[in-house]
Amino acid sequence: MTSPPAPPGVVIHLNDADPDHHQAVLRNINNLRAELGEDTPTELVAHGPGLDICRTLTPHAAAVTALITEGVTVAACANTMRSQHLTAEDLIDGVHIVPAGVAELIRKQRAGWSYLKP
Repeated sequence: MTSPPAPPGVVIHLNDADPDHHQAVLRNINNLRAELGEDTPTELVAHGPGLDICRTLTPHAAAVTALITEGVTVAACANTMRSQHLTAEDLIDGVHIVPAGVAELIRKQRAGWSYLKP
């Protein structure tokens, strides 16, 4: 007997460079996981100026690392990385690289995931 498929999750869109906004997004992720359960699949997709949240030099590195440790997927856009001349070494350990952030958002929505743009 196979177990039922996991329910769709929540994909969060971040394309803003403001560190205060990054803090609010991280707070939103923690709040939604507290309400919906930590087993709710959750992915933060960062592209454009929002990619700063994935960099090792972000003031939120500890919070991002904690979310990754707790099972949240943090995805960085490879297109943005190329345009900003970044490599995987510039990112927080555990950040996934996706070919295109916008396409990742669409893939998740097509798979039934809820979309959140705080």
